[in-house]
Amino acid sequence: MTQHANDPARCAEAIVDRVGREIRLAVPIGIGKPVLLVNALCKLAEADRSIKLHIFTGLSLARPRYRTSLEERFAKPLLDRLFASYPDLVYTKALQAGTLPPNIEVTEFFLQAGAWLVSASVRGEVPLAVIRAIKESGALVGADVQGYVRVVGEDGRLHYTPWPEQAAVLALVDVLKTDAVEAEFLTGTADIHRAAAILASQGPREIVLTHRDGMLVLADGKEHEATFHPEPLRGRSGRGDTCIGSYLSRRLSSSPAEATIWAAAVTSLKMEAEGPIRRPVADVHALIERKYGAD
Repeated sequence: MTQHANDPARCAEAIVDRVGREIRLAVPIGIGKPVLLVNALCKLAEADRSIKLHIFTGLSLARPRYRTSLEERFAKPLLDRLFASYPDLVYTKALQAGTLPPNIEVTEFFLQAGAWLVSASVRGEVPLAVIRAIKESGALVGADVQGYVRVVGEDGRLHYTPWPEQAAVLALVDVLKTDAVEAEFLTGTADIHRAAAILASQGPREIVLTHRDGMLVLADGKEHEATFHPEPLRGRSGRGDTCIGSYLSRRLSSSPAEATIWAAAVTSLKMEAEGPIRRPVADVHALIERKYGAD
């Protein structure tokens, strides 16, 4: 018989009474979730660890938080419009804080990004508030120096200028990409090894530094180097973007040493033609076997 109730807590208790203490709950993606009911079930399972709750869903939305009054003035009107009275999901808060009880499991078909790469072209495209929000998500944060040291001058040309928010941004970045010229501009030394160490001392755990012949990675105080092997060299434009993108994605499942070789191989293949890389993964593995040793 169908039961009706206006109290989410009573609904949750009725579900346990009807279904039992092992619950598999499938809910829609995005904002289509019955949040009040989901939260009531989560709270019930938190209070009674004999209840096993497995939630199947996708794209669980969480309202971003702001830390400063400037961030609040910028983001609050937009968030109020997008989320309005939409309540926070209990399990998203617990997942972010690492406090989800062992008797509650969440399977998401649309996963949150494991890493974010901030790769702007010139300063001003990506504000500090955005990087803070990404950091709060718990994802790996990568950033390319070019989007912070380059500005468009009055002559319409790109110029390197001092980076006012350098300390604030680098404190939030896990993996920093720079080339040799940008590294020298920021550190005052043409020695790429010393420059990488100086940048690492300012916050990032890993530095990915590209130069004309290859790349240098400094990760947790240990250096890894790999040479580029394009055959032939036809497309240098986009080399840096390819390098940091392939490195950061590979780091989600591999060590810094393995990610360095992977990025060098992918970048080498990209440099063999103009435009983005359009080669199959098998070609990357073949190049690693041929030029870098075993994959």
